[in-house]
Amino acid sequence: MKFRYQLLEKDHRKTLPPGVPPFGALRTDHMFVVDYEEGAWIDPRIVPYEPFSIMPGAVCLHYGQTIFEGTKGFPHADGELYLFRVDKNFARMNHSASIICLPEIPVELQREALLRLVDLERSWCPTEPESSLYIRPFMFGRSDAIGVKPSASCVFCIILSPSGPYYRGGFSNPLRLLITTRFHRAVSGGTGTAKCGGNYAASLRAAAYAASKGASQVLYLDASNRYLEEVGTMNHYHVLKDGTFIVPEFNDSILRSITTESVLELAAQGKIQARSERIELEDFLAKIKAGEIIEAGGFGTAAVVSPVGSYVLESGEVITVGNGQIGEHSRALYKMYTDIQNGRAPAPDGWLIKVPHYPLP
Repeated sequence: MKFRYQLLEKDHRKTLPPGVPPFGALRTDHMFVVDYEEGAWIDPRIVPYEPFSIMPGAVCLHYGQTIFEGTKGFPHADGELYLFRVDKNFARMNHSASIICLPEIPVELQREALLRLVDLERSWCPTEPESSLYIRPFMFGRSDAIGVKPSASCVFCIILSPSGPYYRGGFSNPLRLLITTRFHRAVSGGTGTAKCGGNYAASLRAAAYAASKGASQVLYLDASNRYLEEVGTMNHYHVLKDGTFIVPEFNDSILRSITTESVLELAAQGKIQARSERIELEDFLAKIKAGEIIEAGGFGTAAVVSPVGSYVLESGEVITVGNGQIGEHSRALYKMYTDIQNGRAPAPDGWLIKVPHYPLP
């Protein structure tokens, strides 16, 4: 497809504040947009970052027919910009689309759109520690239809955000999680494996409740309140005394974090010890108290590796993992993973894509 460009005459980068940018607060000058009409994707274009115009009856506003992705770009010592495992994001985008009854976007279109946009905005990529160019592809249905049915008209868009760490303090600040039976992120047969807007809207109430208990997020349980599932913003992990990372096994109510999948692939390559299994809550708590679980945390694109120092229960009891600080195994994995992303260590085949330099029309 031929890409159309509508570019600003002057960019705004010189007005950006110094230092590590806050996560998700900033935008680059341009975005990518393509429309879906009458069964086809049309008019792919890179245009200034600006508002959309949609009708008040658009289905995304009434029925939440929206999905999104999140990935990152990193500057390397060779002066080039690299994207991390974006092919997995392309595939997960289409998986989410199939669940929410939105049209799939050809992977070739997603890839070229992303590479062209990031190339244009490459100088926005921050270089401060724990920072990156955060990439947000998303799609929404915009048919003007008061009636619950899939949208016939859609928009796929990519925006960019120079960002620092997701959580305040970044990797060096261990989190506290709330374990509660009050809320459930998803149930079997639902939208748990889709990265859709409704799942995140539903998590806001749980996150606010967690904050009232002095926690950063909720560690969700399955519908039976028996097994660990995931945190609102990331998959969960814990570490045994022998250094093995354990993650809850994927099912149809857990989002498949690309970070978690990457960790399990590193284990398959013999780089670390990690496996997935079904984890009972009571067994998990007992092993922390007995010292058999020595570290814990979360995996996610935005969160990367985020250590957890303690858990708070509904009763108010606080259970500390190890000494409540960052453990050596979490620290080593964080270094290994971010070294790969930033080009300080060799990446497995296919994990990094170098952003080409496209001539402007």
